[in-house]
Amino acid sequence: MKDPRREEKLKAFDRLLSIMDDLREQCPWDRKQTMESLRHLTIEETYELADAVLEGDLDEVKKELGDLMLHNVFYARIASEKKAFDIADVLNQVCEKLIVRHPHIYGDVKADDEKTVKENWEKIKLKEKGNKKRSVLGGVPKALPALVKAIRIQDKARGVGFDWDEREQVWEKVREEMAELHEEVEGGAPEEEITSELGDVLFSIVNYARFLNIDPEEALERTNKKFIKRFNYLESEARKDGKNLGEMSLEEMDAYWERSKAIAK
Repeated sequence: MKDPRREEKLKAFDRLLSIMDDLREQCPWDRKQTMESLRHLTIEETYELADAVLEGDLDEVKKELGDLMLHNVFYARIASEKKAFDIADVLNQVCEKLIVRHPHIYGDVKADDEKTVKENWEKIKLKEKGNKKRSVLGGVPKALPALVKAIRIQDKARGVGFDWDEREQVWEKVREEMAELHEEVEGGAPEEEITSELGDVLFSIVNYARFLNIDPEEALERTNKKFIKRFNYLESEARKDGKNLGEMSLEEMDAYWERSKAIAK
């Protein structure tokens, strides 16, 4: 079905490109930027988008998507000045990638479920890399936060069939790793060994979350937000009662904490 707003969308994108040209040529700040100087800003914008998605704030999602779109155009403009590539090259490359990696849409491959699609995707990626990167895990960015990296590692391994068969097997692995951690801690093992066992526990929990179809990054962030909200309540209510957190007992603070939980329910 033809998109009734297609022309409007193309005009909006062309408008952004024109504004980017103006900024790069006329604005002292924009003219000074490099890919390296934009990098940390892009990471920040990505996290802001992720936060907006988690909050379910669609107006904020729209805003953050715009900021990221600006960054994409900015990088492409800088690259075009270096005679490396431009935004058309970027878009055409991703279009070609999507066509190649969706042979069930643009070819004669059959894939009726999400699992098969993901497995095909990883196999095609590995074939594309050829001798450049033989490892299935070669595409996992080194700079990813550890939790996100664990998710991507496990996804890629699953893509080529290296995975548990049943959820219960994964839960047993979690219990096994937790028991090993407890044994190391109680046995007074060196910190390095305890750290290694704790890492195994976390990795196995990420695996279990995957079998529950839950994003562990999102789950942890929801808990972070919940903790912050309850702790803010504890602080504000204690302040109203003329109390100082540093002078309160754990039992006193826990009473406020339980009240915040009751209110949330």
